[in-house]
Amino acid sequence: MTIFTKPVFDATVIYDGNELFKGRGAAGMWAEKLAAELESPVTVEKIGTGWALVGTVDGAEVRWGIIGQRLARLEPSA
Repeated sequence: MTIFTKPVFDATVIYDGNELFKGRGAAGMWAEKLAAELESPVTVEKIGTGWALVGTVDGAEVRWGIIGQRLARLEPSA
């Protein structure tokens, strides 16, 4: 499920098959945007060599990365 249709043009890295934010700063900026959209807290988490967004949706913890220049949920194994 994608969250935004606005392109994510920040630098990315691939780790364990997932496209993640390369820098914490860029991930933090997108975490703020996502938190405003979801109206709930979203933080950033280091996964391997990149950064993912982490929040809670419908009581479940969710991680977001980037798929095709869009924010999208990462598979639970990430």
